[in-house]
Amino acid sequence: MKQVYLDYAATTPQSPEATKAMRPYFEKHYGNASSLHQFGQRAREAVEASRQNIAKFLNCSMAEVFFTGSATEADNLAILGVIKSSKLHIITTAIEHPAVLEPIKRLEKLGEIEVTYLPVSRDGLVKVEDIEKAIRPNTVLVSIMYANNEIGVIQPIVEIGKVIKATDQKIIFHTDAVQAANYLDCDVQKLGVDLLTLSGHKIYGPKGVGALYVKKGVALEPMMFGGHQEQGLRPSTENVAAIAGLGAAIATISNRKSQIANIKKLRDKLLDGILKNIPKTSLNGSADNRLPNNVNISFSGVEGESILMALDQKGVCVSTGSACASGSLQPSHVLMALGLSHQQAHGSIRFSLGKYTTKEEIDYVLKVLPDIIKRLRAISPIK
Repeated sequence: MKQVYLDYAATTPQSPEATKAMRPYFEKHYGNASSLHQFGQRAREAVEASRQNIAKFLNCSMAEVFFTGSATEADNLAILGVIKSSKLHIITTAIEHPAVLEPIKRLEKLGEIEVTYLPVSRDGLVKVEDIEKAIRPNTVLVSIMYANNEIGVIQPIVEIGKVIKATDQKIIFHTDAVQAANYLDCDVQKLGVDLLTLSGHKIYGPKGVGALYVKKGVALEPMMFGGHQEQGLRPSTENVAAIAGLGAAIATISNRKSQIANIKKLRDKLLDGILKNIPKTSLNGSADNRLPNNVNISFSGVEGESILMALDQKGVCVSTGSACASGSLQPSHVLMALGLSHQQAHGSIRFSLGKYTTKEEIDYVLKVLPDIIKRLRAISPIK
């Protein structure tokens, strides 16, 4: 059976460059990066080389890059680390990743913060003027993702940053750039952000490693205690192999311009083919302000889970939304925030392409998908 992987937004296959960079730290240079002997120093060199690669990618200093065990941890640290007293105010959107929304909701439930959840348009875009209106004297943090993991919509981060700083220089601006890093400029000086989250396994690097950019002068409280690593902000013996893999993966991003153009071409072919050949389908999110690899489609009259399983039987791997929540029976909070009905949200599928996606794979999907939808609609109780 043909195998087609179209779930790159959930995770990417690890690149040969990342694997090559990691191998020595499993087999030869297995020292603790905090140790002073030569084994430890070789490990330390790998950690700092990776930090340098990330700093170059973000256009920041090495001292502003902190390694974590995941992007979820980095998001949590960015939010929980800011809150040092009660009754402070946070601004976010209704379509953030759970790694941002859940710690915020936790603090809100405990009565420690006040929160403004900004709505988005039917296209999935937040209005910059809404952010300006939402700022209060006690606002300490604005957290808005660069590009959405489910619908791929790109937010106007530069404009948002300008509005925040023009209103109050002390407000900290965080963006989750996990999905954006492969495709968009993440120069933190241009973006105007104070905190930025990255993930290894979303950029063809290893799982179990993330990074958080923390602008000089921004003071975060650690969430864990018991070590001096990462300037005391993230104590724990460094996962040297994973950090080396992250650094190698991020070093290859600048070489992907031609790949991005090809991915977008294939994405458009897939989108046009679905909308043209399958009736009662609609694109979720902006068609223009969108990552080049993302297609999120609602198929009227059929459950997304049924489509996913039918495609899987044909060897095609897709998602019904965020991989962190796709097992949930609840409709996507992102799609509901766009104003979709429960039925429309439940009938949605995310196709996400990557650098290994081929024209032949897209042709295959467009060949098998119409018959799948036709068959499922014929037996569906949803009309």
